[in-house]
Amino acid sequence: MKYASLLCLLCLTFMAVTCKKNDKLATQLVGKTWLHSFEEDSDGIWAYRPNTYDFPPSRGRTGFTLEPGGVIKRYEIAPTDGLQEEEGTWEQLEKNLVQVRMEEGSNPPLEYKIRIVQSSDSLLKVQRIEY
Repeated sequence: MKYASLLCLLCLTFMAVTCKKNDKLATQLVGKTWLHSFEEDSDGIWAYRPNTYDFPPSRGRTGFTLEPGGVIKRYEIAPTDGLQEEEGTWEQLEKNLVQVRMEEGSNPPLEYKIRIVQSSDSLLKVQRIEY
């Protein structure tokens, strides 16, 4: 009984530490639609801003939304110049590393990782790691 209580306490402590580590990422990224701010890209680092940002005019912007529960909705430019939504899953592997798996038929690749280089409520900079 004594060991069961200790084990339970350790599990609760581990869960609390894990949740706190992910809270910052979740607060800043999840539930927002992020659009590619290609004007701010540099050296293989892609910049994204919330869809509420006052972007300069462009012929279209790709983007994504990370939803709670591990769902990602990616927005690509459709053949008719509108946006085409593609759905997949996302999982946080490390503090600044996210795994993305898209459904069959999506373009670009079905599976890749994103390293988060910088994140705040108004700017997200990422590096895409292809397999």
